[in-house]
Amino acid sequence: MDPNVTALPRRFAPPRPAVTPRVAAKVWLSVFLAANVLLVTVFFVAGGLSDRPLISVGRLAGLYAAQAMAFQLLLVARLPWLDRRLGMDRLTALHRWTGFGLLWLLVTHVVFIVFGYAGLEDNTAAGELVSLANTLEGVLRAIVALVLILVVGAASARFARRRMAYETWHFVHLYTYAAVFLAFTHQIAIGQSFAGSPVARGYWWTLWLSAGTAVLAGRFVLPLWRNMRHRLQVAAVVPESPDTVSVYLTGRDLDRLPARAGQFFLWRFLTRDRWWQANPFSLSAAPDGRTLRLTAKAVGESSAKLRSLRVGTRVFAEGPYGAFTTIHQQRPNALLVAGGVGVTPIRALLEDIAGHVVVLYRARTPEDAVLLPELQKLAKTRGAVVHVLVGPKDQAGPHGPVLGPESLYALVPDIVERDVFVCGPPGMTSAVLRSVRQLGVAGVQVHAERFSLAA
Repeated sequence: MDPNVTALPRRFAPPRPAVTPRVAAKVWLSVFLAANVLLVTVFFVAGGLSDRPLISVGRLAGLYAAQAMAFQLLLVARLPWLDRRLGMDRLTALHRWTGFGLLWLLVTHVVFIVFGYAGLEDNTAAGELVSLANTLEGVLRAIVALVLILVVGAASARFARRRMAYETWHFVHLYTYAAVFLAFTHQIAIGQSFAGSPVARGYWWTLWLSAGTAVLAGRFVLPLWRNMRHRLQVAAVVPESPDTVSVYLTGRDLDRLPARAGQFFLWRFLTRDRWWQANPFSLSAAPDGRTLRLTAKAVGESSAKLRSLRVGTRVFAEGPYGAFTTIHQQRPNALLVAGGVGVTPIRALLEDIAGHVVVLYRARTPEDAVLLPELQKLAKTRGAVVHVLVGPKDQAGPHGPVLGPESLYALVPDIVERDVFVCGPPGMTSAVLRSVRQLGVAGVQVHAERFSLAA
């Protein structure tokens, strides 16, 4: 640090609880799921087993599938308590794997039920499926629900997801709600636990109503209420580089908006040609209660059009989202690692994070290092150290790859005693995470979040 710079007094993080917020959320979700699985199993056994093992397995798979659907609704509800602790990327990953588990449970349910009844009726599997659809209420609806789930599952496969615009992918996922409704009516019509036990019926109604209420509150009521309250609009549009722009927003009672440095919103700019597009952009400055700022690079048509926004344009913002915040800080000091436009949440965190801070800013060229002047000015004010690492992604320094373990240790010898916050392109982020693991940084001290959206 420049000895001529007068640093602000170092701020230290308050004592952290023994159980981190992330661990608390994971434990809560695990206990919630395990308790519900146990209850469903008890209800299934109490309802009586079929003489045909195939039918019993099929029924149990169907009950677990119904439970997985309700759990999926909880994961996509974007509840603030969960999102602040786990982050949308982790919730999305859990949602994805739960979705594939749900798909296999539904397939198991259909296959075992059909083959079980086919053996009982001495019928072919195809003939039995047609017979069940024609004779039992709700079976046809269940078949339609399965087809919809299969379509959504296919759209969620990596090869398909990479070829689809977010808006298209999101629209396809809306069919999941129709599938959930159809599956629920099927369960009401012929589900054994509904028909045989008032206690089980009460449980299923409570579970489904709670899940539906969570989605309604998190995805619709809360965003609408916040936007009616704060009435965001564009206050200024400032070019930061030839392909990067900052958008400043104002509104009412922004001091009551529960946003933190490091979080992001889904922004909808209410113009004629883009009101239907929602884009995730991080806050590039810590919220001050008067304005919000986002900074975006023109990597697509939507972000490129930000430069043409007019002052006064109304904005509908969903959020704040993300666990990339100081509530997860475990150590008195921190290392912030940014890559490209990933500097935006890092720049905001530098205002809010406690203790002594080292910032590593990775950019391909000096021109790509957006927000660098204000990052350096802010670092000088609060006594932080900034290292700018410019060069191609395969660049090597005197200690090997510039973000390899040896290079990180050379730049930050006390790295194992710091929290590490990483934001940048997927390849860079993965490289840094591998390096800090090799250096022995504890997992609870490492924080990275990718912008993955649960449908």
